[in-house]
Amino acid sequence: MNESTYAAKRSHDPFFRWLFSDTFHARNLLEMSAKVNRELSEFLSVVNLDTLVRIPDSYSEVDETGEADIAFRVNVSTGAPVLVGILLEHKSGRDLGVLDQIDRYVHSVMRLHEENRLFSGFPTMAIIFYNGRDNWDPLKLLENGYPKYFHGAVLPFKCTFINMADIPDSDCLACEDTETGMGIVTMKYAFDKDKLLAVLSKFKGALQKMPYDKATCIIFKVKLYLEEYVDDNLIKELDMAFKSIGQKYGFVSAGDVRRKMVADAIADTQQKDEAKALEDKLNTARGLLQDGVSMEILTKRFNLSEEAILGK
Repeated sequence: MNESTYAAKRSHDPFFRWLFSDTFHARNLLEMSAKVNRELSEFLSVVNLDTLVRIPDSYSEVDETGEADIAFRVNVSTGAPVLVGILLEHKSGRDLGVLDQIDRYVHSVMRLHEENRLFSGFPTMAIIFYNGRDNWDPLKLLENGYPKYFHGAVLPFKCTFINMADIPDSDCLACEDTETGMGIVTMKYAFDKDKLLAVLSKFKGALQKMPYDKATCIIFKVKLYLEEYVDDNLIKELDMAFKSIGQKYGFVSAGDVRRKMVADAIADTQQKDEAKALEDKLNTARGLLQDGVSMEILTKRFNLSEEAILGK
């Protein structure tokens, strides 16, 4: 399967989504990315990230996989009663339809989340994060037909592009949020095994300072993500690189038994999270139904059956 085909089949990366759905990690990702992207830096200067709130999945237009962009809202830095939307979109390969996809989300996710505000509009900054093999920038497509003067008229939202390869390793290693730093490095070098192992090994000291559950969870998630990109030999090398972390917590001698316990605990948590997400989605749909939104719109937007919404 070539990279573009892979990207089309797997347009939303669960590792990126798992990590950066958390507002703490998302904020650190934005701030680190702003160091290499002037447009994003300017955007962050006019919003207050202390007010960053995730828009629940129940507001997202989902496809058959049940996944969608990660959406947030944030207040402007002036304190005015207006909100701004932020969409994080990840791509691991070229996708010519990414701008149309974001446009659909802006008009569905953000419009559903209207509140009592000074203006009914919801200006949105969409940020495309890319970690593919090739050098690619979907915003360059606009330059093929329109002078830069017209770009704001072509796209009904602000949009910028971050190649994760541009975020320095030094920033990732120095980040106090070890999970975000480690996650960025993992995605940066998913296609460069030697570099991946060399840089990930440098997080060993930071991981040893973390609570047991967080350290084991991020290691497990990294290895699970990398299984789709690297061979078994590298996974074994990563196990060796993190061996001292396991020794610190006293579970290496337990071997596979302990690793299975960790995996089972994570799986149980994921099941509970999925059940809670479905409950939230149903409650949101039922609330909108009471507010007069048609059943046809709700079943399509939330990917739910009429029976489920009505509780039959």
